[in-house]
Amino acid sequence: MPDSAMPPASAIPPVPMALYETDFPAFSQNLGAAFERYGFAVLGGHGIDPALLDRALSATKAFFALPEETKRKYKTGIGGARGYTPFGIETAKGATHHDLKEFWHIGRELPAGHPYTEYMPPNIWPQEIADFHASTYALYEALDALGKKVLRAIAVYLKLDADFFEAPVNEGNSVLRLLHYPPVTTPGESVRAGAHGDINVITLLLGAEEPGLQLLDRDGQWLPITPPEDCIVCNIGDMLSRLTNGVLPSTQHRVINPAEARKDFARFSTPFFLHFEPPYLIETLPNCITDAHPDLGAAPITAQDFLMQRLREIKLA
Repeated sequence: MPDSAMPPASAIPPVPMALYETDFPAFSQNLGAAFERYGFAVLGGHGIDPALLDRALSATKAFFALPEETKRKYKTGIGGARGYTPFGIETAKGATHHDLKEFWHIGRELPAGHPYTEYMPPNIWPQEIADFHASTYALYEALDALGKKVLRAIAVYLKLDADFFEAPVNEGNSVLRLLHYPPVTTPGESVRAGAHGDINVITLLLGAEEPGLQLLDRDGQWLPITPPEDCIVCNIGDMLSRLTNGVLPSTQHRVINPAEARKDFARFSTPFFLHFEPPYLIETLPNCITDAHPDLGAAPITAQDFLMQRLREIKLA
């Protein structure tokens, strides 16, 4: 491959997930330091079964290959929280042009009568893809478990009890997004994903090996995030940034359109947006107010109210 076609080097080196078991303090420190510096970290050797990843990706590709009229049968009227969101709808906050993507959302499955069914509608599943439900929900559960490990490390880094986040996210309103960015065959002002910050607590992203993901560094420079295989990109969302008074920043990021050599290739990626439980009150942690981080004065707000406020801003509610 010529140098011009090589993906850019990733700005953030991976933190080995193996350290979680062998040297948890080092894992927590390395992960937390990356988050505090960039708002992003990369987990190396994430441990999710490769066969499951292959199944979920195959099911995802099969769904997006369906005819448009078939996919649109699964478009819901619940703010994009479940099912299919067609190409050309989601728009980054403050942007005038929609993103070049379509996606499918999967949420937590709750038993009948659960008090959170008011906030978390039931999933819908495409009937045309045999393994879609089983493979993608198994991936949801695997990423949910991994996210809780990351939050345990973050809690220790912030000098909180290790289980500080356990109850607030136990039945959180978390969403798995299956993303399809079609080939970019014509020039225009839209990009695959405009600059934005994530709404949630943390995001775990599979599929970042394909170049295009960039974060906005504190000096105003866009840095590439193109990790090796077997890695997961993880970033801080606005909810956790608000809770920590900006100690862990929610960094603007984007997915730019591909270089000429890759313009005919689709991009598939799978972010898992880990959320607090809907009633959780996001209120600045006292130990995150210091001389280095003066109180930003964010008013307390429930996770559900914050979510709805932000969904309206990006045209999903």
